[in-house]
Amino acid sequence: MATDAKKLQPIIVKKIKKGGHAVHGGAWKIAYADFVTAMMAFFLLMWLLGSTTEGDKKGLSDYFSAPLKVSMMGGNGAGASNSVLPGGGSDLTQNAGQSRRSSTDGNDPVKKKMALEVMKAEVAKQDAKKLAALSAKISAVISSNPKLAEFSSQIRLDTTPDGLQIQIVDDQKRPMFDSGSASVKPYMRDILREIGAALIDVENKISLDGHTDRSPYSNADRGYSNWELSADRANASRRELVAAGLPDDKLARVVGLGSSNLIDTINPLSPANRRISIIVMTREAEERLMGSAHSPAAATQESATTSVAPANSH
Repeated sequence: MATDAKKLQPIIVKKIKKGGHAVHGGAWKIAYADFVTAMMAFFLLMWLLGSTTEGDKKGLSDYFSAPLKVSMMGGNGAGASNSVLPGGGSDLTQNAGQSRRSSTDGNDPVKKKMALEVMKAEVAKQDAKKLAALSAKISAVISSNPKLAEFSSQIRLDTTPDGLQIQIVDDQKRPMFDSGSASVKPYMRDILREIGAALIDVENKISLDGHTDRSPYSNADRGYSNWELSADRANASRRELVAAGLPDDKLARVVGLGSSNLIDTINPLSPANRRISIIVMTREAEERLMGSAHSPAAATQESATTSVAPANSH
């Protein structure tokens, strides 16, 4: 019986599970691969920078800052060099510098026009910066000078498509000239000479215009009208600018416009219409003026009247 009981007793098998590390998966492998790739890219970048010349670096910098300009105009750099990083130019077979793919490309009118537009845009950008700095300079001169600060309401600075316009307008209580005359008032002389001193170092050409209101001129029947008066006042202002040290050849034109260009069109007799306009011209405006005068190489100086429309003003 005892033997039978032992045979029927169940056999119990004990299995001991050993504790192990938690399963991390393969994420660390991806992170490690990214790290190794980044290190390889870093060392490759260091090697490229060490083996690239300064001219090539400059070419790359110029290309990414102004790709159209570099592509059209060419220049020194990495555009077509024998370095490990060619690029930026139009002909990668060249050994140095940037060059066009063929000599006939230089005669392409489309590319010429594009290159000209790029150059004009660059010149316009430089002009805008210079004229903005000049406007700030003149404003500082006016505010810091007690004599000019008193007449600041009669000095207007505006940016126009033709350039920086400095207008000195008349006032009923403070006229710029003697009535019906081109004789400059003392305060007007101070204003003109201070402005002339501020314009001495300006590279741009200057236009000087005289304007009047539409008040009838008493001596018009003698052949001397407000056209002549506005021209004489503009020329008298020119003399004051030159006396302040402004080179005479900086003036591209001196012209009297009478009342053909009023500020206050609602009130043609307003004193504000009697004014002197000094325009520091942009390069584009200067080219237009010189082209119309058939003198691209030298500035012309005019002291003339303009017969656009009849006007009687002073």
